[in-house]
Amino acid sequence: MATIAKHIAASIRPKPSVLLIGKLYHCTAHQFTGNRQRFLQNCQSVTWDGTGPFDKELIHALPPTSRFICLNGAGYDGMDIKACNERGIQISNTSNVVGDATADVAMFLMLGVLRQAMIPLVCIRKGQWKGDTPLGRDPGGKVLGVLGMGAIGQAIAHRARTFGLKIIYHNRSKLPRDKEDRDICFFSPFDELLRYSDIISLNLPATEKTRHIILKAEFKRMKDDVVIINTARGSLLDEVTSAGLNVFENEPIIHPGLLHNSRVMILPHIGTTTHETKREMELLTLRNIEIALSNGKLLTPIPEQQRGHF
Repeated sequence: MATIAKHIAASIRPKPSVLLIGKLYHCTAHQFTGNRQRFLQNCQSVTWDGTGPFDKELIHALPPTSRFICLNGAGYDGMDIKACNERGIQISNTSNVVGDATADVAMFLMLGVLRQAMIPLVCIRKGQWKGDTPLGRDPGGKVLGVLGMGAIGQAIAHRARTFGLKIIYHNRSKLPRDKEDRDICFFSPFDELLRYSDIISLNLPATEKTRHIILKAEFKRMKDDVVIINTARGSLLDEVTSAGLNVFENEPIIHPGLLHNSRVMILPHIGTTTHETKREMELLTLRNIEIALSNGKLLTPIPEQQRGHF
């Protein structure tokens, strides 16, 4: 009898629901839209758009049954991790599938900066042919310092070796020997990476610890003609003399000094903007939801929650 009662209780237990915020472009789902205020007033609805950052106010307004947030994106700087931990909410992102597309953009920026490509691009559209395009520099033999050696950093290092770059990197932990050997890259202390790199690629997540990790003091330790490539988050960098940028601290607002500097190669945050990558990101997000509902775990939890928060 007890067994029968247990099965009956399980059968009438409410099914878990999924709250979809935003749109799916490569997968099918029923969707509704609203705004942040409406979202806060009625968090039981199926889906809302335009909610703004997932700050403490929003996190604590979520239904008490909320257990998982599955982000369709690699960056999670708009998420209040502390508030999520307080609520027992686990977070996943899609960093595992954005490496190749973002690394391609990083290499595009790197080569563009070395060849000062913005100058002839502007000149030819104005009918001035090459204009005053100066001589560029070859990547071969240059030292590339990769700051942040996750999936994106490793993808950049793999591509950079093809162009004859020497790779050093700084990361929270050293790579396994086989990954270092694959791309012939060497772990370097932060100060030495700044001092010896001809090119520095920023690939760190945006956190309080990494905010403005490159300031004037760090620039003073670098070579005079160093090239900075940032495809991570604008907040990593005090936008002073950067040369290849795909992200900006206050985007879509860009500092006029960057916009009008022909030696700065800039793109409007298009690191993952390909059909293939966007589809893989959506599929991984849905896979995280599936695993969360079936097993109570996430397939790709964010690093802060991989170290024993849950």
